[in-house]
Amino acid sequence: MPLCEKTAAEHERILREIESTDTNCIGPTLRSVYDGEEHGVFMGKLDGRIRSHDRDIERMCNHHFQGFVDSITELLKVRGEAHKLKVTETDRRLQQDGKGELRQCRIQQKNIASTIDKLQMCLPVLEMYSKLQEQMEAKRYYPALRTLGQLEQTCLPRAGQYRFCGLMADSTPLLRSQIRDTAMTHLRDFLESIRKHSDRLGETAIKQELSLGAGTESNGQGGSPLSEQDSGILDVEDDEEEEEEEIPGAQDLVDFSPVYRCLHIYTVLGLRDVFENYYRKQRRKQARLALQPQSNMHETLEGYRCYFNQIVGFFVVEDHILHTTQGLVNTAYVDELWELALSKTIAALRTHSSYCDDPDLVLDLKNLIVLFADTLQGYGFPVSQLFELMLEMRDQYGEILLKKWTQTFRQILDQDNYSPIPVATEQEYKNYTSQFPLQDPELDKAAFPKKLPFSELVPRVYCQIKEFIYACLKYSEDLHLSSTEVDDMIRKSTNLLLTRTLSHCLQNAIKKRNVGLPELVQVIINSSHLEQACTFLEEFISNLTNVPPDTANSTQLYGTSTFKDTRHAAEAEIYTNLNAKIDQFLQLADYDWTTAAQGGGAMTPSDYLTDLITFLQSTFTVLTNLPGKVAQTACMSVCKHISNSLLQLLLDPDVRSISIGALHQVNTDLLQCESFARAGPVTGYQGDTLILAFSDLRQLLDLFTQWDWSSYLADYGRTTSRYVRVNPHTALLLLDKMRESGKRSTMFAQFRKTDRDRQKLIDAVIRQLRTLIAQQQA
Repeated sequence: MPLCEKTAAEHERILREIESTDTNCIGPTLRSVYDGEEHGVFMGKLDGRIRSHDRDIERMCNHHFQGFVDSITELLKVRGEAHKLKVTETDRRLQQDGKGELRQCRIQQKNIASTIDKLQMCLPVLEMYSKLQEQMEAKRYYPALRTLGQLEQTCLPRAGQYRFCGLMADSTPLLRSQIRDTAMTHLRDFLESIRKHSDRLGETAIKQELSLGAGTESNGQGGSPLSEQDSGILDVEDDEEEEEEEIPGAQDLVDFSPVYRCLHIYTVLGLRDVFENYYRKQRRKQARLALQPQSNMHETLEGYRCYFNQIVGFFVVEDHILHTTQGLVNTAYVDELWELALSKTIAALRTHSSYCDDPDLVLDLKNLIVLFADTLQGYGFPVSQLFELMLEMRDQYGEILLKKWTQTFRQILDQDNYSPIPVATEQEYKNYTSQFPLQDPELDKAAFPKKLPFSELVPRVYCQIKEFIYACLKYSEDLHLSSTEVDDMIRKSTNLLLTRTLSHCLQNAIKKRNVGLPELVQVIINSSHLEQACTFLEEFISNLTNVPPDTANSTQLYGTSTFKDTRHAAEAEIYTNLNAKIDQFLQLADYDWTTAAQGGGAMTPSDYLTDLITFLQSTFTVLTNLPGKVAQTACMSVCKHISNSLLQLLLDPDVRSISIGALHQVNTDLLQCESFARAGPVTGYQGDTLILAFSDLRQLLDLFTQWDWSSYLADYGRTTSRYVRVNPHTALLLLDKMRESGKRSTMFAQFRKTDRDRQKLIDAVIRQLRTLIAQQQA
């Protein structure tokens, strides 16, 4: 029940609103009725209300009907009386008096209408010209140019021949020239600004490439490009936090509207070719300026970075112009500029990088070139020649590394004490074995303190070789090389380090005058351990490059041969030093070549030879640390050198005569040497092998001291001869000296018979020896 009362009240309100509201505004009211659910009820109430109003109207009409009839009756009476009024004369006079004024008014009305029509024809011209002035003041030159075209082609012809229209028509060429010149001025400002800030554009592009490619920020410090009104460079806040979140693209920093605007204006003016030629000419000039490096570019990495930034900035702009304009620049033009830039850039890098002697700077430069190439490759430019250049620079980098490691190796060699490393604790031992792969189970088991067989030089050199390999590997990164190519590059560079740099340093260290025998012995030991470590270097390189060392066509390390050569050089130097020392002792030899033979009693060895034997005994004690063959070879070399030196003393041209007593003294010294050899100064010789070094001199002295010429001459040429090693020339030379000694002795001995007989015997043997020599030569 309450709901029905509420509905009835609502319907009553709507009916009152319909009665009191304008018909144009009852739409919402009626909509509320149709939206409700009591539409039928409302229609019934509306019909009732209409019937009620009809009854009210009928009652009102009935009430006033008699008055209406009376009013019509009176009006009919007035019409009859109006015909009686006299208005004809008055009308004639009014027409005569107003004829002239009416004509004048009609003429004025016609003139006004014509003027209005003319003004309506001129108003579009004035409005268009006003619009043109507003656009010119707002520097909206391209719309202004279009407005000017509409004014000239449409509005002015319709307006007619008016003076102001002529003035407007005369001013249109000036306006066009003004628009063209202003647009060109803005273009020049744009080009100048781009030239000044191309390095910052390039820096931003490189940072973007670095963030996209490597996920890291650029190491270089860069600011945001400066803002200039209508110059092409937008203002970017230098906010490090925003920079870390998102680096804006290089194109986002440049407002290219001056280029587009000028292009459109010149296109509308029919001067597009002029604009294209001017733009390309100016950009070629800017390209040459950007490609001209600073004379001191090679001194710092920042010089190279600025150079690359300028080039990248230039081509970022050209690439954007290429893809956002139709025909201003084309692919052939951009490719031509890139070929020019590529040739000049490579030439500049070749020249300036040749001045560099810092491997770190070369490595940083390589990384910068890689980033430069990757950035431009991202814009579609071919960069294969840049990677070829970096492969060329790899050889230069290797040479610089070799020079640096030459100094490092020299310093290590100069600082080394050439003594085995004493190790007192387990920690020290682990430190050394972690630096160098020592494989010696017996030494591992030995108690502390103990000594490593090599000196400090070995682990330091081994670590430096690994550091060199790391340096070579760093350069090969990001060069798009295969693992095999990287492995081959590292191995070749390491071979140069071993065969040229390290070998040369070791050879120089061996050749130093102050290097003694103990140092040479330690060099041989060090070289042996480094030679054994070469297999570990092979594995080290393979682990870095993931290329097995037994891969086909894989370059092998020459470390083994290098250290073998070093060891052989040290061994030869030992032999040379020993022989030189022997020569020093032999220089002290003071034989009396004219001494007479002693009748009885044993002769004593010469003092110099006694000292020499003592020196050799102590020396070969030192050589016990050497491999057996080295010590044996050294001992054999020493004995042969002593034997040859004693023989040369006998055959010395300055010694013109030798007595038999002098030969007995040399024989005594030779017996002392044979006693030294028989005592076995080094192990490894069997029987009297070492004594064979003195066999030539021994047979010669036996021949002369025993005067066994009959056996020598009878058995000459037979392998079973007792004096098979005696050369007849040598024997003849020594006999000549004995004959000379005999002549002198006979002069003072008053021609004793025994001396004369001996002299005759010597002459007879000399004749036989000369006959024997002649037969050999025949």
